[in-house]
Amino acid sequence: MSTSSYDEFRENVRGRADVEDTPERVAFYRELEHLQAGALWTVANKIEPWQPKSGSVPVLWRYQDLREYVLRSVSLVTPEQAGRRVIYLNNPGRQDVAAAVGWLYSGLQVMHPGEAASAHAHSASALRFIMEGKGAYTIVDGHKMTLGANDFVLTPNGTWHEHGVSEDGSVCIWQDGLDIPLVNALEAGFYVVHPDLQQAVTHAVDDMPALWGGRGLRPQGAGWSKPYSPLFKYEWDATYEALLKHAKVSDGSPFDGILMHYINPVTGGPVMPTIGASMQLLRPGEATKAHRHTGSVIYQVAKGKGYSIINGKRFDWAERDIFCVPSWMFHEHANLSSTDDAVLFSFNDFPVMHSLSLYREEALAENGGHQPVTG
Repeated sequence: MSTSSYDEFRENVRGRADVEDTPERVAFYRELEHLQAGALWTVANKIEPWQPKSGSVPVLWRYQDLREYVLRSVSLVTPEQAGRRVIYLNNPGRQDVAAAVGWLYSGLQVMHPGEAASAHAHSASALRFIMEGKGAYTIVDGHKMTLGANDFVLTPNGTWHEHGVSEDGSVCIWQDGLDIPLVNALEAGFYVVHPDLQQAVTHAVDDMPALWGGRGLRPQGAGWSKPYSPLFKYEWDATYEALLKHAKVSDGSPFDGILMHYINPVTGGPVMPTIGASMQLLRPGEATKAHRHTGSVIYQVAKGKGYSIINGKRFDWAERDIFCVPSWMFHEHANLSSTDDAVLFSFNDFPVMHSLSLYREEALAENGGHQPVTG
């Protein structure tokens, strides 16, 4: 079959392209509705597209625009009243599920010195990325981690966890990332508050990073069989140092610059079963080529300034801004500075895509691998 004949055939079988409504067919469809059934050819193109078509749209959330509202929320509700004092990010195409992109949720949480949220557990997996302030901490199943700017901490599915800021700290703001939309889509969500409201710290402070953060060394006798990383906290200084060292000996990825993934030190795999996380460095003046993949990504600018082109639209970003790339949309990144590097933190649903054998990736072949900017 020739290419033109195949394209014609494909259009003819596309959805209901060759099945026009007639009085008899419409009556048939209505009768099926009464039986809670339907004719596949009326919805085939919607439920089985030729390629992924995300309902999400690319969005850039500017931190300086949001910060004022995050801080104003402090005077409106207490952590006790709100449970979690968070301004969540809403994608125009995913408002029905309160998602930032695809099946990923994101929000900005603020706490003042001396405040502490109650301990709780839920089916959703979660992470925190510290944006500003000092004195923040997270307690996970009795393990307390102290946190600074650009530190990344896990609160995995089913763990008791709580957050707060020490009395001698400052106002802290961080990004929450969760797979709430995915868990709800699977109708598997549970949420429970700790019976004592706060959990006891049963281990030395920052014990898990000290025990498991040996940079290629595994502690003798420290068994771990849970499906998420025992490291819990990934510090910015060590991460940034690793990126700089990598950049000295590698050209990196043509699509992502110097890209490194946070891992579970036991398995070498992603930090949690449903959420992966990465940090990437764009060298001064570096501009990557465009590619696309299944799976959604939320980026936060940890350092520098630049822009990304997502499906032909340019988004200029600066430090602490957040933006998203929906599934199967071409995207590329550029560092605007000619003297300093730019660093992007990101989290994604790639572990789900890989586990279900749904991950696919494609480079842009035209125009030297760069998209024309149309918006």
